[in-house]
Amino acid sequence: MNKIIAIANQKGGVGKTTTCVNLGIGLVRKGKKVLLIDADAQGNLAACLGIGEPDNLEVTLVNILAKVVNDEPLDVTEGILHHEEGVDFLPANIELAGLETTLVNVMSRETVLRQYVDEIKDRYDYILIDCMPSLGMMTINSLVAAGSVLIPVEAAYLPTKGLQQLIKTIGRVHRQLNPELGIEGILLTKVDRRTNFARDISDKLRMAYGGQIHIFENCIPLSVRAVETSAEGKSIFLHDPKGIVADGYAALTEEVLAYGKPQCE
Repeated sequence: MNKIIAIANQKGGVGKTTTCVNLGIGLVRKGKKVLLIDADAQGNLAACLGIGEPDNLEVTLVNILAKVVNDEPLDVTEGILHHEEGVDFLPANIELAGLETTLVNVMSRETVLRQYVDEIKDRYDYILIDCMPSLGMMTINSLVAAGSVLIPVEAAYLPTKGLQQLIKTIGRVHRQLNPELGIEGILLTKVDRRTNFARDISDKLRMAYGGQIHIFENCIPLSVRAVETSAEGKSIFLHDPKGIVADGYAALTEEVLAYGKPQCE
């Protein structure tokens, strides 16, 4: 059985792309076949996987979705690249921002990405979608295409209102567009273990949401090593295999593999 997870938070800089890459490669290391889809016009996923100039790529998610919109013949493997650590990925670039504007006038605009995902999902055990830091049309498309949402939240900042807005959006998509959608869980990222502040944030988060939403037991520690992986084009497992961030993503991978059917409020 395959699983499709959108990694979403409308606030940028919380570790969405880093989590997408390292969770994806963590799953590959456990024997799973994984596809990463970059649904962010910034193209950070491609950059993290060693593509220096995503804007120069001939085929990206934009070309695939344009074929879906125009009902053109589609080779589902077109544009998919393979990373040396075993994960497949479909990159994006700045052109995706223009497509998002175009989608507003398209029939069944919320389901364009799902139409593509439905065609390719049987080839993979896991598909992870790296969402834009917004609640725009591409993020809605990602939520409609997914079975669950993983929400990274930076421990140095508790975005209560923003998190509530995202959870409400997920609930609305669940009710109106995708009844299969649930919340995989909230993941604390950039946790500074040297301070009590991060522990206070964690306690408040569990108090506010722990009764309704799964909160991952393991967090991702704050470390410059995680930032360095973006420039290296490799996962934390290769860059710093014995470090605390690698341990954090290894533990997250185990939790995702063990976790059952996500719920939606």
